[in-house]
Amino acid sequence: MADSVALPQPRVTSIFGRIAALIPGVLLLAAVGFAGKFVEQFIARYGKAHHIVLPNIEYVLWAILFGLILSNTVGVPAIFRTGVATYEFWLKAGIVLLGARFLMGDVLRLGGISLVLVLIEIALSLVFMTFLGRAFGLRPKLTTLLAVGSSICGVSAIIATQGAIDADEEDSSYAIAAILALGALSLFLFPLIGHGLHLSDRGYGLWAGLAVDNTAEATAAGALYSEAAGKVAVLAKTCRNAMIGFVVLSYALYWAAKGQAAQVENKAAFLWSKFPKFVLGFLLISLLASVGFFTKQQITSIGNLSRWAFLLTFAGVGLKTNLRELGKQGARPFLVGAIGEIAIATLTLGLIFGATRVFHL
Repeated sequence: MADSVALPQPRVTSIFGRIAALIPGVLLLAAVGFAGKFVEQFIARYGKAHHIVLPNIEYVLWAILFGLILSNTVGVPAIFRTGVATYEFWLKAGIVLLGARFLMGDVLRLGGISLVLVLIEIALSLVFMTFLGRAFGLRPKLTTLLAVGSSICGVSAIIATQGAIDADEEDSSYAIAAILALGALSLFLFPLIGHGLHLSDRGYGLWAGLAVDNTAEATAAGALYSEAAGKVAVLAKTCRNAMIGFVVLSYALYWAAKGQAAQVENKAAFLWSKFPKFVLGFLLISLLASVGFFTKQQITSIGNLSRWAFLLTFAGVGLKTNLRELGKQGARPFLVGAIGEIAIATLTLGLIFGATRVFHL
């Protein structure tokens, strides 16, 4: 009689096990975020107690800096990485909750201006990045990924486009590395430039939302300037994010027509699959706040929850940025991205000055 063969048993991971795996990383996000908040408050108290005028450095920057230091010195051990990756969830939750602090009239008015500027920014970015990629001899699909990443929403757009156009993992890695590196630089450069040009909170927030690629970095860059600028940056960036489905669909159809990507069978289903659902959550919360569904106390509480969510987000931005790993991806994609980002930031800044004159932002 033949020996019985033991079949491999399926590995079952309970929901409690998955939640438990997230806890160390979420606690690390909280610790880094709280450290940033503590340092900000400590410096403020120390200056007040000793009658010293000290620079008011927001907790946002401290949280990102502490995260960067940890990530690029001792590194982030494997036990924390799953939980640290949830910073994108906290980002989306924070944006949805932030809707309570926007009346729908403000969303429609500023969103309308933002949407026009977004459409102009997308067109300029796609054309200019495509030209640069060809001029530097980058592979066509790598050029597409850089163009989409710089025009819409950074890493999310690159990942969405990679699958839609059947791009190589290597091209995706190069594009993501370039966008992440430039996003890290924008956190330090944008506030300095904004203060140097004496931009208004609304003008700067629009600029950050239009010119900074990743949603997390755009949110952080706005918050580093002021709380008001952070709100406007989120709204402008949300308008950009809403365009992702249309841009990715256009490229999917283009590469499919060339026989280098799968055909799109259902365009409506494709658009829905790519649409960022948290945008709808933001609009819903804003609508409910506008019709008086929430009391003033509840709106204050929701706003505080949004700040807590962003606290974890900003810590995650630093912890997920490993500068050594980004440096291994090669110079040409980064160079194309850098030249493109500088040009786009300059052009969008010009758009902001124009909009300021016309709409008195």
